[in-house]
Amino acid sequence: MTNEQKAIKATYFSIFGNASLAIIKGLAGFFGNSYALIADAIESTTDIFGSLLVLFGLKYASRPADKNHPYGHGRIEPLITFLVVGFLIFSAAIIAHESIINIQTPHELPRSWTLYVLGAIILWKEISFRLVLKKSKETNSSSLKADAWHHRSDAITSVAAFIGISIALFMGKGYETADDWAALFASGFILYNCYLIFRPALGEIMDEHVYDDLLEEIKQVSQTVEGVVDTEKCFIRKSGMKYHVDLHAMVDAHISVKKGHDIAHDLKDTLRKEIPQLGHVLIHIEPNE
Repeated sequence: MTNEQKAIKATYFSIFGNASLAIIKGLAGFFGNSYALIADAIESTTDIFGSLLVLFGLKYASRPADKNHPYGHGRIEPLITFLVVGFLIFSAAIIAHESIINIQTPHELPRSWTLYVLGAIILWKEISFRLVLKKSKETNSSSLKADAWHHRSDAITSVAAFIGISIALFMGKGYETADDWAALFASGFILYNCYLIFRPALGEIMDEHVYDDLLEEIKQVSQTVEGVVDTEKCFIRKSGMKYHVDLHAMVDAHISVKKGHDIAHDLKDTLRKEIPQLGHVLIHIEPNE
């Protein structure tokens, strides 16, 4: 299974999981008199649309390079990540707005059985977060990483709701709004996570260098190729799930142009074989005096 297929499969998992949980949370919040659970259901609903965006981005990014896109279509991934972050911000705003309204509106205590529902939801969302995050690391997908953090944000709002409902039930009358305050706190935490997701995607779109480990691996592999004396400059930029590399390789200054050309091809083939996540590799030959 290719990285693209793994990422798409993980996204389908997110879509079906979020759809199921949105229904469960909505029903539990309505019948259990918990505004925090209803807010949680709203966030899960927006997560569905976020995951659909990720799915579209992954399928588009997996298209092969063509005449108009010689480096492939991978740059759509950070763009989709920006949109997913927008959905998260929208979710946080809705949760905060609803929480403030509910804090100002007298209402009954939530039902105690909603805690069991929340406990199961928290466990499931944390498992989902870890599974999708693992796939995002395996596939080098920034948009899948954003989708994973959707699960973590959902787990955080559920934890906040659990704490709020517990306080309301334990303290009794006069603490009915505890779960609303918890939901308001969760919305702020979601906004903080938005920054954590947005920053790497921005770096990707701006070709920021944050790949020192990969650079070192490229240098080590290069020195195993016959004819390569050393490497000099190495520029790396990420596009989708691939890393494109511009590398300056130093060779004997007295060899023929044909020999230098052959070494460059050997180096390119070796790098792409030993480091599968590399995409386009451009080798510039430098003479070693």
